[in-house]
Amino acid sequence: MISTNTNTKGERFNLRATTRQRQLISLAAEKENKSFSDFILDNAVAAAEALVSDDASFVLKQIDWEAFSVALDAPPRKIPALRKLLTEQSVLDAG
Repeated sequence: MISTNTNTKGERFNLRATTRQRQLISLAAEKENKSFSDFILDNAVAAAEALVSDDASFVLKQIDWEAFSVALDAPPRKIPALRKLLTEQSVLDAG
């Protein structure tokens, strides 16, 4: 996890928010005893880490991992509708 509570912060960015958004974030920051900026940054970093880690790894039970491995190793299935979709010209191809 990336720490956001350091004294060496060097980057600055600005956000625009509605009055209601600002009030809501201020209340939440107070509830967690954090500054407005720290609350926003901590939550933005946590959300970003969650999104990035979703792409990087996942955990499966052993039985699910075995089924996943079998599916990966299996030859591709022939799906006529998919072949048609990928080989016929579409309205987006018209020029």
